[in-house]
Amino acid sequence: MTNIIRDPKILGGKPIIKGTRISVDFILEQLAIGISVEDIIEGYPQLSRPLIQETSSNSKKHR
Repeated sequence: MTNIIRDPKILGGKPIIKGTRISVDFILEQLAIGISVEDIIEGYPQLSRPLIQETSSNSKKHR
């Protein structure tokens, strides 16, 4: 079961992490500029390491 969803009512249908308004693109951008998973979780405590890892690995599959 994926934790990445699209809902046209949230962020214009961009992929988001289920149960949040946090876009997949935002997480990927944070990782790309060198922000650690721990720092992301500190800023967004509703996220977890497994959610961030799923976001990153699902993105790599769909490139």
